[in-house]
Amino acid sequence: MVEQFVGKWKMTSSDNFDEYMKAVGAGFASRQMANLAKPSLTIALDDQGFISMKAVTTFKTLEIKFKLDEEFDETTADDRKVKKCTMDDVVAIRTYEKDA
Repeated sequence: MVEQFVGKWKMTSSDNFDEYMKAVGAGFASRQMANLAKPSLTIALDDQGFISMKAVTTFKTLEIKFKLDEEFDETTADDRKVKKCTMDDVVAIRTYEKDA
């Protein structure tokens, strides 16, 4: 199932991301930089079933590795340690399109 997502992706839209960033406590400067960033995303799958997602912007590069259906630790762009990205009832949707 994951194989269809392997490859490079570009962000085409970002809805309600600033509100999500406010809800998780990101400061004004961090929110401004995050809202300006248009990350390219590379998804890969290794031999042990780990999925890696690498987001690259002009400001920062972040990479997470995980297995489906297993909770994992993540360090956010503003260096917070998290396990799940849910904050109250605030939902942000970032849409990506597969790069040719």
